Amino acid sequence: MTCLERIEQYLKQQGVRYEVIHHARAYTAQRIAQAEHIPGKMQVKVVMLRSDDEFYMAVLPAVTHVDVEAFNRVTGKECHLASESEFKDLFPDCETGAMPPLGSFYMLPIYADDMLEEDDEIVFQAGTHTESVKIAWDDYLRLERPFLAQISHRAYA
Repeated sequence: MTCLERIEQYLKQQGVRYEVIHHARAYTAQRIAQAEHIPGKMQVKVVMLRSDDEFYMAVLPAVTHVDVEAFNRVTGKECHLASESEFKDLFPDCETGAMPPLGSFYMLPIYADDMLEEDDEIVFQAGTHTESVKIAWDDYLRLERPFLAQISHRAYA
């Protein structure tokens, strides 16, 4: 089963309305937002951090960068950005760097940037660099229960 198929099955089981968006191949969240013609702060990206042998998902708007110091304060851990080679095996159903912000799929804790609360919907990659899923922010909160905090550097005022 592909990552997108798993996501669709999960969302249907939970009674969540969603939209699958097919777009030109894109490797960054900002490029995906451009391809989908949506605001960059609505497009979500996943940044993986690591502390010793533990991995964490940081879920951020495309227009921001993770603030590792803020993340460390929030988690109480000494984390660093994980390289793709460190985390790619955690996501066997995803193209490298195209993992969805669904920690429940991969038994990973999720820390979401509080800027995401500014929009009613989020869009995230669905395991490939050509497919994304749009869902309501409230549904994402209900399903994934991320820890919310300011964990990014804002790229705009």
